[in-house]
Amino acid sequence: QVQLVESGGGLVQAGGSLRLSCAASGNIFNIRTMGWYRQTPGKQRDMVAIAIRGGSTSDYADSVKGRFTISRDDAKNTVYLQMSSLKPEDTAVYYCHAAGIGVYWGQGTQVTVSS
Repeated sequence: QVQLVESGGGLVQAGGSLRLSCAASGNIFNIRTMGWYRQTPGKQRDMVAIAIRGGSTSDYADSVKGRFTISRDDAKNTVYLQMSSLKPEDTAVYYCHAAGIGVYWGQGTQVTVSS
């Protein structure tokens, strides 16, 4: 099993920045990718950014390219999402995601961007 604990959500004005963190613990040796998804009420959970463990490959949703940056500290088993130039449409619950042999989710952290 893998446990994911997120932190860093909150309320920010449009144009502002936030950084999310996700620390992984447990059976982390089989994790291959870590990243972030987001979800708003009544909609599906969508990929925001994802990174390959131990490498430099990452992928972003088109809507966040140029504004969000994902980074990893594999020594700390932590993934970060630096969000800049935030827009009201970025408001969502953000979930940390890890995948390898299994798929794991964090509990979610609310990000609210006011206009």
